[in-house]
Amino acid sequence: MSASPSNLVIVVDLLVDDAMLADFMVLMEANAAASLANEAGCRRFDICVDAQNPSQILLYEIYNDAAAFDAHLASAHYLSFEKATRHMLKSKAVRRLELKSD
Repeated sequence: MSASPSNLVIVVDLLVDDAMLADFMVLMEANAAASLANEAGCRRFDICVDAQNPSQILLYEIYNDAAAFDAHLASAHYLSFEKATRHMLKSKAVRRLELKSD
């Protein structure tokens, strides 16, 4: 079953190098804000931090559809963020989910 409009959820599990966490969070917050402000298809962008391990971060994002997420991945702000932070990550896992109710 394909995701209907406004039902594409992206969940990203990140493990950030402890020594780079503060710098990473500044960039992460700017990327989330730019996504919400500049991408009509980005409906939600939450940054969740594990209370016991602040270097473990979960992103919860909702896009109108796959095309909106693809536009996010091609945006200048995302590409800049990705380039600036890739060396800060110990691991990254991305899942695409379908939101059943909105």
